[in-house]
Amino acid sequence: MEIDKRFLRAHTGSFFLFGPRGTGKSTWLRSLRDHAVWIDLLDPETFRLFQARPERLVERVAAQPFAVDVVIDEVQKVPALLDVVHQLVEGDRPLRFILTGSSARKLRRGAANLLAGRLTELHMHPFMAAELGLAFDLQRSLAVGLVPLVWRAVQPENTLRAYASLYLKEEVQAEALVRDLGAFARFLEAISFSHGSLLNLAEVSRECQVGRKTAEGYLEILEDLLLSFRIPVFTRRAQRSLVAHDKFFFFDAGVYRSIRPTGPLDRPEEIEGMALEGLIAQHLRAWASYRSVPAELYYWRTKSGSEVDFVLYGADVFVAIEVKRSRNVHHTDLRALKAFQADYPQANVCLLYMGTEELKIGNILCLPCGTFLKNLHPENNQLMAVTPIQSGVAR
Repeated sequence: MEIDKRFLRAHTGSFFLFGPRGTGKSTWLRSLRDHAVWIDLLDPETFRLFQARPERLVERVAAQPFAVDVVIDEVQKVPALLDVVHQLVEGDRPLRFILTGSSARKLRRGAANLLAGRLTELHMHPFMAAELGLAFDLQRSLAVGLVPLVWRAVQPENTLRAYASLYLKEEVQAEALVRDLGAFARFLEAISFSHGSLLNLAEVSRECQVGRKTAEGYLEILEDLLLSFRIPVFTRRAQRSLVAHDKFFFFDAGVYRSIRPTGPLDRPEEIEGMALEGLIAQHLRAWASYRSVPAELYYWRTKSGSEVDFVLYGADVFVAIEVKRSRNVHHTDLRALKAFQADYPQANVCLLYMGTEELKIGNILCLPCGTFLKNLHPENNQLMAVTPIQSGVAR
């Protein structure tokens, strides 16, 4: 995958680049290697040198007087470097700092806060279908996900199985984020049942036999390591009584499949249905993150049980999306979208399903999931489902 085929675009100024391990941050920045001061903290020797003396960065920069970029890969491994970066940012030499990280946990305090006004944030997500073009395969994406490290592997299934272990060992255990690694592993399995569902931490904590506060801490670790995200309920100008819980997702459908335990009582179609919803969620999240006009991702669910899987809302977009694993569309599948449209007539509505035909039932567009994903491009608002708002947007 060439660098110009990723949808993420660099800023002209300094920025943090966050993203889970294996999403291609270093590959995306590789074109800068010959023209930048490059610090790779995943290299054991480099890590030891800068951990012992972070001010070495000043010397490295001074040794390359014509460099305009300073790239520090996995900066969270030596947080003290941020103080040196702050010092250099305040200096007279014009430099662009690009700081990558797969964990935000150690960057919450200190110089990260000082740099917050000077460095913007970018986020690297797993591949989008449109980035892969003809190489995209929906069934393969549901099975192994779209993390570039896994997608490109010779044996993606084996790489995927090792992915969760990598985070348990290299991130959680090595950084001593939890005292009981076994309890955290049980938590990972327990919360995998919440993927694509309303998050009830009290139930998760009972399932993995830890206290509620401990479960909250474990969830915070997952989010700090960028392994999961939550989407809130859409409540603007609500005309019905709505639920309050967020929906939970792992950041990649394949990672969810690798963590989710299976047994004789599990129905394959149920697991694949959650994987499909997660795949759509990660695409919509990436689309909203990469585009130039901000947009937020929500879901909608009434207390009576009517639910729309996703709501995209921004200055120029207001779209409700329902996802069905079935290969046929039934009128009952459209009830929630009709209820949402009754409350929000300004919204475009769309149903995604596993069939092959593009349909329009009433004023609801029904699209094959693969077609929708292949056309989801952050620079294109004129998509079949994600279209600009022509009239006023509910505020």
